[in-house]
Amino acid sequence: MKHVKLGDLDVARIGLGTMGMNFAYTGAGSDDAESIRTIHRALDLGVTLIDTAEVYGPYTNEELVGRALKGRRDQAVLATKFGMVSHTGRTGLDSSPANVRTAVEGSLRRLGTDYIDLYYQHRVDPETPVEDTVGALADLVVEGKIRHIGLSEAGPATIRRAHVVHPITALQSEYSLWTRDPESGVLPLLRELGIGFVGYSPLGRGFLTGTISSTDQFGADDFRRDNPRFTGENFQHNLRLADEVKAIAVQVGATPAQVALAWLLTRGDDIVPIPGTKRASRLEENVAADTVELTAEQIALLDGLAPAAGDHHNEAQMRMIGR
Repeated sequence: MKHVKLGDLDVARIGLGTMGMNFAYTGAGSDDAESIRTIHRALDLGVTLIDTAEVYGPYTNEELVGRALKGRRDQAVLATKFGMVSHTGRTGLDSSPANVRTAVEGSLRRLGTDYIDLYYQHRVDPETPVEDTVGALADLVVEGKIRHIGLSEAGPATIRRAHVVHPITALQSEYSLWTRDPESGVLPLLRELGIGFVGYSPLGRGFLTGTISSTDQFGADDFRRDNPRFTGENFQHNLRLADEVKAIAVQVGATPAQVALAWLLTRGDDIVPIPGTKRASRLEENVAADTVELTAEQIALLDGLAPAAGDHHNEAQMRMIGR
């Protein structure tokens, strides 16, 4: 697989998001053995960026990834996140230096490693100046506990302030054919500063795969039941968007998921999508998107698709984005 740079961090063109392996999309339950096989298959296929977070579970997703990487740690660029869980007694987001210190030790232990390649602030903490948070992270870089610093869903002003304290390697935010928000302000800034972009939910939480026709397909604990884009008239509108992707997939001789990922890969060599899956077969499908070639006309058609209806998170989560 082709490799690209996130800042100065070398990664394969497509990464793997592990959240859904035992959190948020679990439905009938998780299959740890299959999830570990999926991570191993990813490494076999040349995927390097493996993404998790402290809050997934909480903690259990990092433990799962740690088990999967045992004996293969050197093949992975391991990314995790902090700040959604407070270890200092605070309520809500906590990116205080004290919490950063406690969080990283827990993540290192659960992941079974002595360093984290890319450590993200999961959401901007409005009670802690980002300079203080990045200062604490910079100390961890000096100590060798983390190698690169990332932000997630931060706004342009915060990114600039953080980058002054210590170079930011990557910003992780949602980006796909149905979430185009980063294009207007964030991506131009990242390119100005030399920061890479990691796109989560590049398949629209499964919607762009063309396999979702009803929310009855979701388990009772599936968080998409609370997502505005999967409800009411929004859902019906967004089905038409998925149908447009399907039509181009037929032209290309690929799956809708591969077309959605191939489109994202055309947006720049500084963008790395991290589609999530807990099945090796879906992983193989996603990775094969690297070989799908879209014509200029097809790219233009995808570029011009009507935006998805509804916010891409629920109200509480939307308040944490773009700070």
